[in-house]
Amino acid sequence: MSITGDFHLHSDFSGDSTAPMETMILRGIELGLTEMCFTEHMDREYPQPPDCPAENFEVNTDSYLYDLIRYKEKYASRINIYFGIELGLQPHLGKELAAYVEGYDFDFVIGSSHIVEGRDPYRPSYFEGRTEEEGYRAYFESILANTKAFTNFDVYGHLDYVVRYGPNIDREYSYEKYQELFDKLLTLLLEKGKGIEINTGGLRKGLRSTNPCQEVIKRYRELGGEIITVGSDAHAPGDIAADFDRAAEILTNCGFRYYTVFLNRNAEFRKL
Repeated sequence: MSITGDFHLHSDFSGDSTAPMETMILRGIELGLTEMCFTEHMDREYPQPPDCPAENFEVNTDSYLYDLIRYKEKYASRINIYFGIELGLQPHLGKELAAYVEGYDFDFVIGSSHIVEGRDPYRPSYFEGRTEEEGYRAYFESILANTKAFTNFDVYGHLDYVVRYGPNIDREYSYEKYQELFDKLLTLLLEKGKGIEINTGGLRKGLRSTNPCQEVIKRYRELGGEIITVGSDAHAPGDIAADFDRAAEILTNCGFRYYTVFLNRNAEFRKL
């Protein structure tokens, strides 16, 4: 495996995982990883679904950091553990999220779109009253709005996350269909000095490619993009580093010879 750093991981400090952090770390060591970055969910103002009233996507950051430091020290001779966060971005939360990020010494910050117009694409209600294409476009436009409102992140996560949950997933989806939006958002991210990630979680949802798809990654590279992290988006030990060989193949096909990791918010490059 040429990629030995997984930079999108969730443990039971995230509301949608039940996996103990130490169990995740031990699995990473077993797989031969040299670096793991936990990126627990911080989604302020997440709309609570009626069927899951206790669902919480706001990590207790102090408790999370306490355990991470313990395990970082315990396994220091076997693997490097990093302190990350996945921020659920919404334009009106820009100042609040900026204050939050400035309050902690994160190694890595992912900015993600989970909530669009008060709805999460993960839930079927997101597509009620609109076509699949309208839902996809609204999601991509949200990334533009979020990046204009908030820039204290390192990479934008799973740029086409919405496609995982569309009625037809990616059967009628392509970069070309949404090219004008993707080119705008990729250009904006580059202007702001931000990277993107290649997220293998979509493959486990039945997609033909990663999030984002290979064509978007290729376009990012054509526009001069260099910063690209690799994340499994694992919420359980069995998904850590899943499909990383496929990710390496896609990156190579798109013209990358390196992937990116972050330490103290600084990008470092690892050879594929």
